[in-house]
Amino acid sequence: MRSTPVDIDYQKQTYAYAPCAEQQPGHCAGAPHPVVVVGAGPVGLATAVDLARQGVPVVLVDDDCTLSTGSRAICFAKRTLDIFDRLGCGGRMVDKGVRWHVGKVFLQDRQIYAFDLLPEGGHQRPAFINLQQYYVEGYLLELAQSLPNLEIRWKSRAVGVAQHPDHVALTIETPDGCYPLCGRYVVAADGSRSPLRKLLGQESHGHTFRDRFLIADVKMEAPFPAERWFWFDPPFHPNQSVLLHRQPDNVWRIDFQLGWDADPVAEKAPERVIPRVQALLGPDARFELEWVSVYTFSCVRMDSFRHGRVLFAGDAAHGVSPFGARGANSGVQDAENLAWKLAYVLQGKAPDSLLDSYASEREFAADENIRNSTRSTDFITPKSPVSRVFRDAVLTLAREHAFARQLVNSGRLSVPAVLHGSPLNTADADGFAGPMVPGAACVDAPVAEAADGAGRPWLLQHLGDAFVVLVFGAPSGLDAAQAQALRTLQQGGIPLRVVFVTDASISASAQAWPGATVLRDAEGLAARRYDARAGTCYLIRPDQHVCARWRGVDSARIGAALARATGNAPASPLPQPAPATAAALA
Repeated sequence: MRSTPVDIDYQKQTYAYAPCAEQQPGHCAGAPHPVVVVGAGPVGLATAVDLARQGVPVVLVDDDCTLSTGSRAICFAKRTLDIFDRLGCGGRMVDKGVRWHVGKVFLQDRQIYAFDLLPEGGHQRPAFINLQQYYVEGYLLELAQSLPNLEIRWKSRAVGVAQHPDHVALTIETPDGCYPLCGRYVVAADGSRSPLRKLLGQESHGHTFRDRFLIADVKMEAPFPAERWFWFDPPFHPNQSVLLHRQPDNVWRIDFQLGWDADPVAEKAPERVIPRVQALLGPDARFELEWVSVYTFSCVRMDSFRHGRVLFAGDAAHGVSPFGARGANSGVQDAENLAWKLAYVLQGKAPDSLLDSYASEREFAADENIRNSTRSTDFITPKSPVSRVFRDAVLTLAREHAFARQLVNSGRLSVPAVLHGSPLNTADADGFAGPMVPGAACVDAPVAEAADGAGRPWLLQHLGDAFVVLVFGAPSGLDAAQAQALRTLQQGGIPLRVVFVTDASISASAQAWPGATVLRDAEGLAARRYDARAGTCYLIRPDQHVCARWRGVDSARIGAALARATGNAPASPLPQPAPATAAALA
């Protein structure tokens, strides 16, 4: 295990291959590993770290021994940063990354409008950061190396797979030959060309776009602000589009649309790239090229993300265009959705069928991302003369008319999917307003320091890794019978924490429920964002998605929703008093 680095060159970091104890031909020796994760990119690393943090031993294999080359995925959304916070590396990512929330859209040489992705305060994390993928992988990897129950095997390529009733047998190819590696479950996070997908005879279906784009990572000193700038038909690159982002280390990411007829090999040559960059920056600009790539893209997904005991995540399961930063962000959200469910199944807290909800929920999210990504691409690269006339008219009108700006689509930026219709949700029975519906990802809010003195001044810091009953009101407002019923529910087989959010004194409230997490709604934003009044109660999943909410604390309803959210049979009914009233919790 390496100590925390201070001067590592993440672009050139390599890791040593070493044979493992079970590296021998023949059948798997001993019991299968609980989980084998294939692929050490951001999605595979996030999955492995999340599982290991929850006490599940993991073997992570990768066919390479280096971090990613070039910037690749650079835009990481607030929801993904919240996940990284829960894993333990969010602060590092934000400290290194370039924060941004403003985007500007240009037609030729004129700005037609700007947008703000986080126009309100009261959030710990920014709307987005830009951070090169090799940093993201490096920070996740260093976290993985600190976990005692996570083993990483480099230069280990999956070349065979066989499913059995109680495990999956992989054939792993290494520099020293092949050996069998068995896991009760396998997570395929092995990228868009997923060897495991091919080994299982599966395909992704969708649409490949007939266009090419050039990515140039350019190191330079430049006066541009930390904003997302997108040009349609700029004078320095006529009839095409250009996207500009600032990254750490004075590196700027520039995407040039090239058209389908461009030669992908020739366009990567410095003598072709440098004039394009000079046309944008000016003939006297001083810069150097760090990395160049030409890409095409598809909007595709597998029909099912689950195949027996093999579960697909990230680019192995779905792919989108880069406009909107939906690829890596949705992949990390796949990882969080899958990790807690795998942990619960392996620990006997939930049946194997819970994993079916991973597939259905993340297939729904993938469809949403593909839909938005396709619309962005169709607007940016019109497919017919009529589409081009429509797009140009919208852009022209957007200079003066707000209604037209709603139609401009330079990439609808990544937001977490609201998992409507999830089998884990309990439908609203009480009247609520606002976006925190069952299936939504929880939003953050500032809170006063917890009674335990942990010094975590944000609501989301108190959620995650377990189911949470989030009660708005003072714990002293619960009558003795209702409090006992809730404590009895906590003693069941599913870990369940209770968090109170109140405007009362924290110390007095904590004495009313020893061991509870009691927070003060510092600015009233938590109650506002959750449409809460005294007595409002939410049930939150370990991945910080809402699965149920009520206007009163009713342990019978909480127990039934908890059973539904874990795929278990309905909980045995407990003798219950009437729900706590709003007045009692005030």
